[in-house]
This record gives sequence, C-alpha cells and structure tokens, in this order.
Amino acid sequence: MKSILAAMVAASLALAGCATYDPYTGERETSKATKGAIFGALGGAAIGALTNTSSGKEAAINALIGAGIGGLAGGAVGAYMDQQEAKLRQRLAGTGVGIERDPVTNQIKLIMPGNVTFATNSANINQSFYQVLSDVGLVLNEFDKTYINVDGHTDSTGSNAYNLDLSQRRANSVGQFLVTQKVMAQRLIVNGFGEERPVADNSTPDGRQMNRRVEIQISPLTEDTVS
Repeated sequence: MKSILAAMVAASLALAGCATYDPYTGERETSKATKGAIFGALGGAAIGALTNTSSGKEAAINALIGAGIGGLAGGAVGAYMDQQEAKLRQRLAGTGVGIERDPVTNQIKLIMPGNVTFATNSANINQSFYQVLSDVGLVLNEFDKTYINVDGHTDSTGSNAYNLDLSQRRANSVGQFLVTQKVMAQRLIVNGFGEERPVADNSTPDGRQMNRRVEIQISPLTEDTVS
C-alpha cells in the first residue's frame, strides 16, 4: 500500500509540475503527453487502489454525505439532471459518445465505444480521447450531487476470464482518469462485466463493436437515497 500511495503522490506532483494554461478558461491543465506518461508509470496497482468495487453504491453515498453534500428533493432532482444532461450533450457533441437518460430514475448514461476509447486488446486510453474525458470530468465536478458507475464491457470473442479482466482494466483506466480531473474517487463505483451484458448480437461485427464499450452511469443523490 505504501508503494501505491507513493506512486500516487509522485503522479500528483508530476501533474502539478507539468501543467499549462487553457487559453479559454485560464485554468491550469496537464498536457496530453504528460498524462499518458503518468498513467503508464502508475500501472494497474495504483488504479485499483482508487476503485470502489467492494462496497459499491452504499460507500459512494456515504462518502458524499461525509463530504457535506446533501440529497436533492422532489422536483429539484429532474431539474438538476436536466442541466447536467444539457452540459454533457453540449461538450460531447460529435465525439462518438452516446448519451441516454432514464425518465424514471433520472439517471444519465454515457456510452463510450471501445474502438473510440481504446486500442484493440488494450486498457490504455487513446490520447485523442483525453479531452473527451476531461470534459466529462468538468461536468461531474460541477454537478457533484451524484454518484457514478463506471462499467467496462466486451464482446464474446476470447475467453470469459480474459474478457472480464480486460473490461475491469478499461473501467479502471477511465475511473483513474476522472480522478486526475479532480472527480472525488469515492463517488466512483468501478466494475468490469466482461461479456455478461451484451447490448447487441455478438454473431455480427457490428454487434460485437457495440458490445465493446465503457459506460458511465450518473445517478442523482436524492433525499430518499441519503435517508
């Protein structure tokens, strides 16, 4: 654990020391090359240390309550998630990321196709996707009355064990990136499901491509949830 924490501290210092300024926002940001190098240095151990798979939803909710973030009440839930959805659609237009909204639960789901997010058989996020995830992180930080599931999925090609491992590593990579964007780690519930939850027919190339994905599900923290 000490070595993992040391790696995280070193990565944080590196991020701070290699920052530039966004000409539009005036805020400090880390270069894409620096982020890529730091992810490689951290490796899977540090990524795993930041995931919240064992205690899941309850731990995420408790962390939000502990941080002084209260639940949303009544009609405020829908309005809050409406605003968040609008911001996400604005920032993610043209990126290939799908956005779905459940009208009953008010959950927002971001669907990130595997061919856009990762190279084949890799859990390393494509450098071209860094800005997309940075934009997601900005919105998640603005609307912090939510907890977040990051779920990895694969097609049925290959063994069950391999697919499960790959899906977990990909979900971990996305979760870790969001943490570097200052999303509170305890809000994240990170899991890999392998080939267990297909959304299309694995017997066709198009179907397999749809099944290779990472989904980010954003759920509102409501008064009913925290009571």
